[in-house]
Amino acid sequence: MNKIKWIKRVAIGFSITLALIFALTYIPHKILSIEPTEVSKITIFDGNTGIKTIITDKNNINHIINNFNDVTFQKGKSSFGYMGYSFRTTIFDNEGKVTKEFTINSSDTIIYNGFFFKTKDNAIEYDYLEKLVSK
Repeated sequence: MNKIKWIKRVAIGFSITLALIFALTYIPHKILSIEPTEVSKITIFDGNTGIKTIITDKNNINHIINNFNDVTFQKGKSSFGYMGYSFRTTIFDNEGKVTKEFTINSSDTIIYNGFFFKTKDNAIEYDYLEKLVSK
């Protein structure tokens, strides 16, 4: 009889722990925390036009990375089943490896790891990105 109670307690404890870990993912946090000098290029694929832009200019990289380093995001609902996007963004380190991938939908929304994230403080400089992509 004690063994059954112990198994129930372990199951309940495990369930509570999983629920707590999942809930902690909804705490606002930074998506990007990288030095601009560690980035070799940024590619942005415009989902509206189908054009891919490769950004290698250090001034543009600094501007984009510093903007994202300053933004705190709040995890929202799942993006599963949603179609379309504005800018699929990929950041590469100095060795050419992908550091971060996410999709920018607007000045306050990105898709990252299968979820929508909304800005909590600063905005994404969407207009700046639009100008770079439309060149």
